[in-house]
Amino acid sequence: MTGLPDYLPDDWKPTPEQLPRHVAIIMDGNGRWANARGLPRLYGHRAGVDNVRAVLEASVEFGIQYLTIYAFSTENWTRPTDEVNGLFQIMGEVIKSETEDLHRNGVCVRHVGRTTGLPEGLLVAIQQATALTKDNTRIILNVAFNYGGRAELVDAVRRMIADRIPAEQVTEALISQYLYTGGQPDPDLIIRTAGEMRLSNFLIWQAAYAEYYSTSTYWPDFGRDELRRALAAYARRQRKFGSVLTSC
Repeated sequence: MTGLPDYLPDDWKPTPEQLPRHVAIIMDGNGRWANARGLPRLYGHRAGVDNVRAVLEASVEFGIQYLTIYAFSTENWTRPTDEVNGLFQIMGEVIKSETEDLHRNGVCVRHVGRTTGLPEGLLVAIQQATALTKDNTRIILNVAFNYGGRAELVDAVRRMIADRIPAEQVTEALISQYLYTGGQPDPDLIIRTAGEMRLSNFLIWQAAYAEYYSTSTYWPDFGRDELRRALAAYARRQRKFGSVLTSC
């Protein structure tokens, strides 16, 4: 047992032992959030992008070291062209407006995913943000944009082949090094908003032993209190990594 009561007071904060080092979030429900308000889907995407700041600030407050957000998948290219282009425009604007502030606050921004097909202006903004913040250590913010878990594995294999890695030297640890997140710990906790119960091709290698938390709250409404609830649920879990607990 974890020793945590069913009810936790409003001022509860996890101890370092209870805290996940790495939290990954599937930010779902932007379109449904907008539809429920009679607004175009892009209004929901803008609200969702704006909400990243609040969750990032809460993550820093709670002491999370790595935060990975699923912003645009390789499958999202199949959405209507206007929606995709609108997403690119919103991302570009936000990166340009937020990078200096992120840098001042010690956030290291990293792009996780492919760059192929991205508009040049967006690609330049991503490159500038990652270059400026690369030495910051307060929190690592991985932005999974044009990301797919299967594509990531394909790219890792291709890079190993290009590096002429002998087959007998291929191990799980080596594959992990060749992933987009190479050098980072695997996520301890994966949160999905909007009530869905699937990974949707997100960190499928890294999530092998992650704890999973789903909430019906749409992403634009997922704030500090919702993150705290997810952390409280995580703190109650017993992580066994395939073994058997010998004591309670």
